[in-house]
Amino acid sequence: MTARVLVTGAARGIGAATALAFAREGARVLVVDLNRPHATAEAVGAAGAADVRAYACDVSDADAVLSLRDAVKETWGGLDVLVHCAGIIHEAPLLETPIADFDRVIAINLRGSFLIGQAAIGLMVPDAANPPRAILIASDMAYYGRETFSPYVASKHGVLGLVRSWAKEFAPGILVNAICPGPIDTEMLGAANMSAEWRQRELAIPLARFGQPDEIAAVARFLAGEGGRYFTGQGIGPNGGSVMP
Repeated sequence: MTARVLVTGAARGIGAATALAFAREGARVLVVDLNRPHATAEAVGAAGAADVRAYACDVSDADAVLSLRDAVKETWGGLDVLVHCAGIIHEAPLLETPIADFDRVIAINLRGSFLIGQAAIGLMVPDAANPPRAILIASDMAYYGRETFSPYVASKHGVLGLVRSWAKEFAPGILVNAICPGPIDTEMLGAANMSAEWRQRELAIPLARFGQPDEIAAVARFLAGEGGRYFTGQGIGPNGGSVMP
């Protein structure tokens, strides 16, 4: 059966690259984003997806996620792979961080991961011989922390907690893992989200460059494929050496 793949945050960056990577393998791909999912869906269709659908969804909205779940069930009957890329970043000193900004980061990054994971895993049929895969994007910052990014770091650390808990809860029938990227060349690292000083500090890693979205998409493809059958509860770190556990 052709894999049924749901990718969130798929309008740009890591999400778009991931949707395209699965399309090139001939998967059925549901492109989910709050804004502009249809543009990516057109590219995904052109890349060779067996079927492509676009769906606009706010991952922090429980009712919206339930509607997404129902749409997947009606369209495909179930799900084989989730790659949850939707997320935001926020830089500010603790004493200058409004509660509203903290709440927004936690709502999208952590609550959104919970809601999407709950919906997607509920659509998967456990199968120890050929287990479905749930893959969530965390961050290298979840391991080492970073000053002036405390809401973001807390949210991504929470994502790792969800992954580890779900991995134990659903093994061996469903495999649940996280990808913890280092600095990746996307809009998230742009001037609107991070200061020039912090962009420079992101380059102070052994490989001395930003990663590319397709390098993260390749890890998602690996975890979803035959090579990922013995991984669950893990945080895989394509990070240029920023973290060396």
